[in-house]
Amino acid sequence: MSELAFRDGVMDRILLREPRFTEPAYLFVLAALEYCQARLPQRRHLSGRELAEGCRDLALERYGVLARMVLEHWGVTSTADIGDIVFTLVDLGLLLTESNDTRADFVGVYEFAHAFERDYPWNRTSAA
Repeated sequence: MSELAFRDGVMDRILLREPRFTEPAYLFVLAALEYCQARLPQRRHLSGRELAEGCRDLALERYGVLARMVLEHWGVTSTADIGDIVFTLVDLGLLLTESNDTRADFVGVYEFAHAFERDYPWNRTSAA
């Protein structure tokens, strides 16, 4: 798996602004952005909900049943955290927003316990 890497002190600037998350968390959100874009017929702006859902889908695809544990290891424990990562990247000029985008767009999109445990594929059949 090829990884993106921050160069020229970019990660240092990110961690000075928002040290709660590790470098892989920021790289993962950027990868999820590309993952979402690749699933669209043409590139466009993504809403906070779309990106949060894309993060969930990519985490499950990459890490399966360990997805929640991996994200939590990186400091990401909620969809609001995904928004904090996005807006840190926006504040540093690495991502762009539209005028109506807010951190609140990421709050409560889904609960990690549901998205990564209760709704995991083998649990869905037994919960019915």
